[in-house]
Amino acid sequence: MKLLDDIKRRRIELGFKQKDMHARIGLSRQQYQQIESKGNPRLDTLELIAKGLNSELMLIPNEKKRQILAILNEDKDNQPEIQSLIDNPWQGLLGDDA
Repeated sequence: MKLLDDIKRRRIELGFKQKDMHARIGLSRQQYQQIESKGNPRLDTLELIAKGLNSELMLIPNEKKRQILAILNEDKDNQPEIQSLIDNPWQGLLGDDA
């Protein structure tokens, strides 16, 4: 599952071990290990994990995914598009071009 892979990758990037998550979010190593390996965590658990990994859960519309990735990657070729998204992040979501 992509999200669980992302959680594991983020934990490793931060240098945390699974057992470290107990102090960060209150889950035992076994509970956390189960979530990373095959779990189906509740939304509130995912929010706790994100917070413990200095991250935030976000729902990104597919129509905006490319623009968000460009921002995250600081894509200099898309600066006008990025600025437009920053100025009005909801533009085009309801079928309007404004």
